[in-house]
Amino acid sequence: MLNFSLKRLKESHEGTWLLLDLVMLGLLILNLTLILFDSLYATELVRHSLNQVSPALLDWYKPVHANFILIDLVFVGIFLSEFVLRWAVAIYRKDYLRWYFYPFIHWYDLVGCIPVGGARILRFLRIFSILYRLQKYKIIDIRDTALYRFFAFYYQVFVEEVSDRVVIKVLSDAQQDLRQGSPLLDDIVTQVLAARRPVLCQWLAALLVHSGHTLADEQSGEVIRQHVQQSVTKAVRDNPQVGRLRLVPVLGSGVEKMLENAVSGIVIETLANLLLDVTPDKIDQLLQHGLGASNQQEQALDQEMLLVVDECLELLKLHVGKQRWKDAL
Repeated sequence: MLNFSLKRLKESHEGTWLLLDLVMLGLLILNLTLILFDSLYATELVRHSLNQVSPALLDWYKPVHANFILIDLVFVGIFLSEFVLRWAVAIYRKDYLRWYFYPFIHWYDLVGCIPVGGARILRFLRIFSILYRLQKYKIIDIRDTALYRFFAFYYQVFVEEVSDRVVIKVLSDAQQDLRQGSPLLDDIVTQVLAARRPVLCQWLAALLVHSGHTLADEQSGEVIRQHVQQSVTKAVRDNPQVGRLRLVPVLGSGVEKMLENAVSGIVIETLANLLLDVTPDKIDQLLQHGLGASNQQEQALDQEMLLVVDECLELLKLHVGKQRWKDAL
């Protein structure tokens, strides 16, 4: 059911124009009804049927049909007058950057004013624009109407079907490109990563140096230190040669503990110094040997990655191709 709010119409600052929209909506419906009836009247079947139902109505409408173009021009004159009035108000309010923008932006209000048989049907566009404005200012609410739900549903069906086909076509082309041996990974390495190698070196060096400072700081690097110490302690205790120290009476356990602490401290300090000593030049040397290097194992890995991408695209196509609008039925 179409909901109409008279209260919002009175409270709206655009109330005068919205009221004019309602008047124009009524004139448009009347005009389109006359156009439809006159088009049907032009057929012999309809005239014969009217003659059988009401000869007086047929006689009354004959002069209307004969002068229908003049009658339609009256409606066109009203529509053009309203259009020019809104244009003048838009110029006065400076709603657009240029005064001549209005007819281009509101072209749908203008094309319906063409008094030609084929162009008259475009006056439906004015109805849609008026309904949109009334809906925008909450004067009416057409979302609960059966007609709106009907068109909204099939509009969603149309959009979903078209968009799904487009996306599937794009993904299929990408799959075809990959299956034909697209050098995608090589292009990523040579054109993307290699071109940004100085930035990557600087970033990696800064990250490693920051990690070195964190490890060297006893407070901020406590978690890392504990982890390294636990790993070293486990490695020392699992060593069979160090385990023989436990056999030494009295001093065995103490010597083993001192050895664990010494090795842990050496490892932590070595890691901290190694990280603090990292520079962008050293990172660049490592990347220089790494980027572009290729062997059979790396080529097999690249091929496997392409297969993974291909399977992911196939699953994505199946997901996109699902017709969700059928769930609504």
